[in-house]
Amino acid sequence: MGHSSSKPTAINEHSIDEPSLKTSSYRDRMKNKLQHLHRRTTHDDFAGIALLTLISAEMQFKDKWLACISLGEQTFRTNTSHQTDKPVWNSEKKFLLEKNGAHIAKLSVFETNRISKNTLVGYCEIDLFESLSRVSDSDIEVLELLDPSSSDVVVGKISISCSVQDPIEIEKSFARRILSIVDYNDDGTLSFSELSELVNAFGNQLAAEKKEEIFKAADKDGDGVVSMDELATLLAVQQEEEPLINCCPVCGEKLEMSDKLNSVIHMSLCFDEGTGNQVMTGGFLTDTEASYGWMFKLSEWAHVSSYDVGLNSGSSASHIVVFDRQKKRLVQEIIDGKIILSMRAIYQSKVGLGIMDKGAKEILQNLSEKQGKKMSSVESAEDIPAFLKFFKDQINLAEVKYPLDHFKTFNEFFIRELKPGARPIACAGRDEVAVCAADCRLMAFRTAEESLRFWIKGKKFSIQGLLGNIPCSNAFIDGTLVIFRLAPQDYHRFHFPVSGTIEEIVDIPGSLYTVNPIAVNSKYCNVFTENKRAVSIISTADFGKVALVAIGATMVGSITFTKKKGDYVEKGDEFGYFSFGGSTVICVFEKDSIALDEDLLANSARSLETLVTVGMQLGVSVKKRADLQLPDINNCVLGA
Repeated sequence: MGHSSSKPTAINEHSIDEPSLKTSSYRDRMKNKLQHLHRRTTHDDFAGIALLTLISAEMQFKDKWLACISLGEQTFRTNTSHQTDKPVWNSEKKFLLEKNGAHIAKLSVFETNRISKNTLVGYCEIDLFESLSRVSDSDIEVLELLDPSSSDVVVGKISISCSVQDPIEIEKSFARRILSIVDYNDDGTLSFSELSELVNAFGNQLAAEKKEEIFKAADKDGDGVVSMDELATLLAVQQEEEPLINCCPVCGEKLEMSDKLNSVIHMSLCFDEGTGNQVMTGGFLTDTEASYGWMFKLSEWAHVSSYDVGLNSGSSASHIVVFDRQKKRLVQEIIDGKIILSMRAIYQSKVGLGIMDKGAKEILQNLSEKQGKKMSSVESAEDIPAFLKFFKDQINLAEVKYPLDHFKTFNEFFIRELKPGARPIACAGRDEVAVCAADCRLMAFRTAEESLRFWIKGKKFSIQGLLGNIPCSNAFIDGTLVIFRLAPQDYHRFHFPVSGTIEEIVDIPGSLYTVNPIAVNSKYCNVFTENKRAVSIISTADFGKVALVAIGATMVGSITFTKKKGDYVEKGDEFGYFSFGGSTVICVFEKDSIALDEDLLANSARSLETLVTVGMQLGVSVKKRADLQLPDINNCVLGA
């Protein structure tokens, strides 16, 4: 906790100049922290240590309140306040920041008057890089809390403090704290015997042999004792040159000796956790998990459900956790609990799938057709407000091309268009860079075999089965596979990941299983090869042939294409849309034709879906990669 890192994509590289060792003041160090790292920093990715304090808030009504900080793959929560409209927490947390890691923290405030689940009332986001480099007359910053249902509505204010922690001072502070353990007489000095006892406790045989040499180096006046500060400074330097401590004394984790500075920082942050100096409670993945009430905690204790990243979140638990690529943090996908339970009952058991085989497939087909007609009726427009409320912080109406009163049916809203420029296309004009085809949860695999190992559990899945009997299906054997899963709250138009000519579009009839990970991760059915789908083949100059498969799902009445066979298309152009329901697009590249972005592959290898938007970079043509100097990834994808 507090020291884990996340490295999904690259961000701007700042030129780092070597600073003077005699910085004039703490405020100067804070102002120049991103541009000037200490000369002894050996970790190229190290950006600083942020101390973020949640001080208090002003809300519009009285209740018991708790607040959460989410950064990367970790979330921390405060204690619950008393009944008030002005809660005070004074809770702090240190974060180790990396230039290529997570730096946008989400602050969430919940009212806690519910037994099973507390209610998110307001949130805001803070860029820790910007906050640490901002010059201000006050250390306290007041931020507006936004309504999750409407980002232009302010529901309160939260007061925070964010400051940079000098890494050298942290080293010294940690050493002093460790040394104070054996300063038995509390006189601020250590004898050789006291230091010797400490070194022996660390179990480092090499250090034990040199402890007398270390002590003499610190004992400048030769009186047999050294001051705490003198020895702390020496030990801080020693830990970088030849470490005394090989594993963290708090968590027991083996320290990476090639990264001396961050080893000390790790121990310092971990020591804060272990000694209770930090008020905030950690160990949560998302603010949603951190906010759950006592009934959820009881179910976790009884192992009724399991909250974790990866495969368990989809197939055997009641939560789906995905990694937001743009914000670089974990988020929980919103889905009705009753639907989760029913899907688990059907797709995760032989009995459930046996029922499917005995007529439930026809029931799903009829249900989808009836629901499609219902969602295209004028009366269905009344369901739009409830839909927006349920997905309150996951639909950005500011991006939608038309106002809400423009949509006369629910389906018109569901297939909504976005404003021009809402989805920038990465490296526009450079066809050798492929992009994401949809707003979705993405899984990426170098081969279909990898997808079977990490994600797709259907026993009969194969590339040939997915593509059907199209003439060129053999060209995609052992090809690269990318799965774009759209949830109901997503923008439901899909786009071209590459530029080229549409050679053909072939419809393949089939079932309408759900494309939720609970079904995809089931070993009892084969969602992608049994569902209704349309296979398109795109001929490209940079990737060879590319197959794009639009897959229907439960409640999806139809797949509509806005381009036709023979059209030449640019990457990022709209290809079509799905009517009501969640669905999936699968892209298959020929073998060794694309080098997918490493962060997408790394997440997928953990069975963790990555939340992406249309136009984000997907990968690069292998045959042109050697001659291609890629631009900064985040410059291509952020700001959507």
